[in-house]
Amino acid sequence: MNNVITHLNSGASAAGNISPHALLLSADSITGDEVCNMQDEKLGKIQDIMLDTTEGKIRYAVLSAGGFLGMGDRLFAVPWQALKLDAANKRFMLDVDAERIKNAPGFDKDSWPNMADASWNSTVESYYAR
Repeated sequence: MNNVITHLNSGASAAGNISPHALLLSADSITGDEVCNMQDEKLGKIQDIMLDTTEGKIRYAVLSAGGFLGMGDRLFAVPWQALKLDAANKRFMLDVDAERIKNAPGFDKDSWPNMADASWNSTVESYYAR
């Protein structure tokens, strides 16, 4: 597991655009971090993040789950706002049970969906909406 805290930075920019309480993580520092649910079950690991360059924000974390030793993993795009940082345990939390993640809209590592497609986006966002 990568150390979430290794690249953790806080502070304000010279222009004052960032809150003095902001926590900034590099993409590299969260790749490979575990994602667990509220029952402390391991759901998978963060494989990648997807940036919305138009809106300037992270849209999805790509969760790798279900395989064995990296083989047969399914990938799941989890809306970034559905994840909560658990800095004390160097992981992220997702409020879904293990069975729900198995049935989530997923894809294979060699066949990524068009994540900019409005219909696909709506399906994923509504699946994780609480």
